[in-house]
Amino acid sequence: MIFHEQQLLDKELDPYRVLKKKVGLVPTMGALHEGHLALVKKSVAENEITVVSIFVNPTQFDNSKDLQKYPRTLDEDSKLLRSLNAKILIYAPQPDDLYGNKVVSKRYSFGGLEKQMEGKFRSGHFDGVGTVLNLLFRAIRPDQAYFGEKDFQQLQIVRKLVEIEKLPINIVGCPIYREPHGLAMSSRNKRLSQVEFDKAGFIFETLQWVRSNFSDKSIPELQKIVQQKFKENNYLELEYFEIANIKNLIPAKRKRKRNKYRAFIAAFAGEVRLIDNMALN
Repeated sequence: MIFHEQQLLDKELDPYRVLKKKVGLVPTMGALHEGHLALVKKSVAENEITVVSIFVNPTQFDNSKDLQKYPRTLDEDSKLLRSLNAKILIYAPQPDDLYGNKVVSKRYSFGGLEKQMEGKFRSGHFDGVGTVLNLLFRAIRPDQAYFGEKDFQQLQIVRKLVEIEKLPINIVGCPIYREPHGLAMSSRNKRLSQVEFDKAGFIFETLQWVRSNFSDKSIPELQKIVQQKFKENNYLELEYFEIANIKNLIPAKRKRKRNKYRAFIAAFAGEVRLIDNMALN
């Protein structure tokens, strides 16, 4: 069942809330793939009803061309979700149903999490993410919300958002779902040519190499080698490679005992920007 208006969705969810039955939420921008479906299946297993939001959020795009080109496939998405044979509601609003008259971001401070990596390269991105998720959380009032670890920085920011807004929501992080050659599944992958898609598996290969060598090499050594690997690759252009502490996401210059680290990559395959990350220890 597809709802375009918050008011009608609210009426559908009210009986579940009255009976204190758990509501799960999987926020998406559509163009669903198996990675999204894995999140939905987890939500279905852990809640009495699941809402999948499908909304291409204009305030988190710093590039208007990227917003225009983002795939919009509501019919195909709804067929995919129906194939799961579960109680799933789709919320696919117009911008004014969520934002009202002004489609603008709220300014957030996420304790510095928003200033690292993606925040450095995508101005205002996390303000847009925080704003739309706050609106969705308040509209749907889920007990649990599900996010993939492909956007690990976003996942940490969402956890901070819930703390800032004092929302009673359990944020569930789920493993990255990958293509057979390792590329992290993403709606953006549909914009890749076949050659670009095939060659993009190099990102996963590089992250695996970093993990294998993390205990033996220093962080500066790893950074230098990864940058060289991308220089020698004719199909991918590296935007950034960082090794960061998973708690504060501050890029590390050297390893410290008892700290947990992840490697993060952003790279372009043609015009398509791809991100990925991997736990190192």
